[in-house]
Amino acid sequence: MRAALLILLLATSAYAQKTLLATPETVVWGNYNGAAKPALTVASGDTVVIQTLSTCGPPARLESLGIPATEIPQFVRDIYGKFPASEKGPGGHILTGPVAVEGAEAGDVLEVRIEKIQLDVPWSCNSFGAGRGFLPDDFPYSRTKIVPLDRAKMVANFAPGVEIPLHPFFGSMGIATPSGKSDSAPPWMNAGNMDNKELVAGSTLYIPVNTKGANFEVGDGHANQGNGEVDITALETQLTGTFQIILHKGSLETPNRLLWPRAETPTAYISMGFHEDLRRATEMAIRNMIDFLADQDPDHAHLSRADAYSLISVACDVDITQLVDLPRVGVHVVCPKAMFTR
Repeated sequence: MRAALLILLLATSAYAQKTLLATPETVVWGNYNGAAKPALTVASGDTVVIQTLSTCGPPARLESLGIPATEIPQFVRDIYGKFPASEKGPGGHILTGPVAVEGAEAGDVLEVRIEKIQLDVPWSCNSFGAGRGFLPDDFPYSRTKIVPLDRAKMVANFAPGVEIPLHPFFGSMGIATPSGKSDSAPPWMNAGNMDNKELVAGSTLYIPVNTKGANFEVGDGHANQGNGEVDITALETQLTGTFQIILHKGSLETPNRLLWPRAETPTAYISMGFHEDLRRATEMAIRNMIDFLADQDPDHAHLSRADAYSLISVACDVDITQLVDLPRVGVHVVCPKAMFTR
């Protein structure tokens, strides 16, 4: 018994714990890129604490909206002041990374365990812009609303008499695409800007690897969000996350290889679909859950594809993740773990 415990402790201690702060040299502005120089390299099993920015804009804008200068971290000023303009785009997210994973190759799967998410500031913003959002003709102007966060009570004071419980998560967590430099705005097979509010601390994200090193990036912190994210933003804020990154080896020819991101929370399994058409995104999410239930999850149930299809209809929820990360909208299927008795 003591020998087994000693082996377990030695194996656990072999994993490194690293920190990646947000600086002009360690962030990427608006893209995922397999050719980008890593800001950090980790081994499978390592844990990384990653600091991120919000999408609320530069310090001068935040101050003009009423946020005290003392509540805007210095690293935000450094990044907006020093990041080279030639390296920006095509998207607008400021993401921390890339974090390269030793040994990662196309065909592998990256498991990202979200261990902890910390709210770094007592404020958030929600914005919509002219011509953007799901109802652009109803609101043909731009607006930003600052929403104070009570981190002790874990609520947002949205308006007098309106308190929103906080469930912090990262809107964007993703890796490099197989096509080189890509826009950070639309989610895809590399995950990215999923805006999936289920991915809070305690959840795990599985992403199919398509490039050497994977190049994980994270940002777009949200204090809370409704499914749909209809005006184009959530309660945008600054977060620091703690992630354990685990590599699962595979190949492009592996049977039943993971093709689209999948997630797991303490209470549910989640499949996803991203497409320019909402119906197609829904079809993808449902088919991906059928694949998981029938082909990739033999430990819980040996379901036929027909039974998996029926189970989704009678016991799982099909939710609209977001309608605004154009050109691709998102849908996810949530299947409760509690119904699996094995």
